[in-house]
Amino acid sequence: MDTNTKVVSSTVFTSFFTFQLLFYFISFWFSAKVSPGFVSLSFEKKIEWNSRVVSTCHSLVVGLFGLYLFFFDEATMADPLWGDSSLVKVNISIATGYLISDLLILILYWKVIGDKYFIIHHCAALYAYYYVLRYGVLASIGNFRLLAELSSPFVNQRWFFEALKYPKFSKANVINGILMTVVFFIVRIAPIPPFYSYMYSVLGTEAYIRLGFLIQCSWISTCVVLDIMNVMWMIKITKGCIKVISFIRQEKTKSSLQNGKLD
Repeated sequence: MDTNTKVVSSTVFTSFFTFQLLFYFISFWFSAKVSPGFVSLSFEKKIEWNSRVVSTCHSLVVGLFGLYLFFFDEATMADPLWGDSSLVKVNISIATGYLISDLLILILYWKVIGDKYFIIHHCAALYAYYYVLRYGVLASIGNFRLLAELSSPFVNQRWFFEALKYPKFSKANVINGILMTVVFFIVRIAPIPPFYSYMYSVLGTEAYIRLGFLIQCSWISTCVVLDIMNVMWMIKITKGCIKVISFIRQEKTKSSLQNGKLD
């Protein structure tokens, strides 16, 4: 086993162990300290709460690290298809450890938090990351896809507010909802046209042909699957955001009319 393989394997294992520890122990203790409402939640709610705490931590780590690598990693910037970066592999290894950990949790608590779309998402991502870690190809693409995780903290925060019974149209909920919609669009939807435009531009090039048929198909198919789900989620989020904005406008109109009558 070469040094690179050892680093990848140890990072995946450490990541898996850390996120399991966070789910089963640290989140329970930390959440009870910072949010008194956590203690009164049902067992099922606590399971999903802890799952989302882990998700948020993972998203912040790989999202912010990935953003740094996107702008400053010279190897992947110079050659997006074949640039082999040890730091990018570390980031993808962290994500891989998390995905395996979360898959295990989803299966163990299927009746509570099971979701077929998450299973599809995780398996597609793991399949793609296998090629990055095993063959050192498409590292830049893999890291770029991780930037989508920057939207997850806002999605999770929305659920936390709901679990704690925050008013749906409270200021905190509305602000988070708008930020969630904007960030989700920026990191998951807006990149779709330029991403597939780049993919089309490299078709038939020597670098692309060197990937081989299996990796070519894997690259295209996994990205299509993930982006179809992103579009589905974006539509759902947008509908919710429109409802909130419409309600706020109606309330302002009612308030203006009432003030007019009082005057």
